Amino acid sequence: MSTPFHRVRAAQRSEKLVRLFEDHVYVRYARRTASGYMRAVGVFIAWLASRGLSLVDVRPGDVLAYQVDLTSARKKDGKPYSTYDHVHRLSSLKTLYRFLNRRGLMLYDPSAGVEYPRADLRLPRGILSIHEVRRIIEGVEGDEPHALRDRAILEVLYATGIRASELANLKVVDIDTEEKVLRVVLGKGRKDRNVPLTTAAAETIEAYLNEARPQIPLSTHSPLLFLAERGGRMHTSTLNEAVKTWTQKAGIRKRVTCHTFRHSVATHLLKGGADIRHIQVLLGHASLVSTERYTHVEISDLKKVVKRAHPRGK
Repeated sequence: MSTPFHRVRAAQRSEKLVRLFEDHVYVRYARRTASGYMRAVGVFIAWLASRGLSLVDVRPGDVLAYQVDLTSARKKDGKPYSTYDHVHRLSSLKTLYRFLNRRGLMLYDPSAGVEYPRADLRLPRGILSIHEVRRIIEGVEGDEPHALRDRAILEVLYATGIRASELANLKVVDIDTEEKVLRVVLGKGRKDRNVPLTTAAAETIEAYLNEARPQIPLSTHSPLLFLAERGGRMHTSTLNEAVKTWTQKAGIRKRVTCHTFRHSVATHLLKGGADIRHIQVLLGHASLVSTERYTHVEISDLKKVVKRAHPRGK
């Protein structure tokens, strides 16, 4: 039976281990990912504290009990957490204990036997048709700096399927319009990748660099490719707002964000006969599982065809 002294020592050691893990994830992962890990670990530690346990006291049975409690947990509005939330919290927990075990800070990993719940298949929503993409991009008219910039942004989004955060971090040196190549430096998972640019994207970037970017304040002092009107960084919210503006001007009522273009280009490439593994590389997916959900979009299209054309489909 543990004494108050032992419980205090265990709590102090647990705090130290958490700090070491925090240093590790902030070095290895993007800030947003690392913050997500630490929030999930914080939830687990609070759960342990409510049961008089610390990080170093945990046994496999405790991890199983935590997993069971996750299924009955509710948000503030009374709704249950999604399977994705459960997987993320368990994954963060496993990442923590794997780190501690591999560094020799714990003798064994109590989460090693945890099995993830089957994830819900969440199909991309609001995918744009090729015609809708064309309407949005070609609807950006004018030779004002912000118009030339936004036209280039939309072309890059549709050419590469790049994430908004990756787009915001692009530097001028990451673009080669002559070779039609874009380099994503430290994308999701802190991995670099090279992706091709379409001719349209390369040409609009060239026009933006030559005619628009020099007119933006402080442009000579910033390495970033796309700049806000006052010369600062374009955050993801700013990028999404620009996409929303041009979508509305094109008369399209769908909710469209930068990520909508990412989903759309993946779907259009798949429909056009592209190999799914090539799409995986383009999008920067670590796992083919992430890319495979676009095949289910194709299945949904097939269901519509069968319903319309099959003798017994109606």
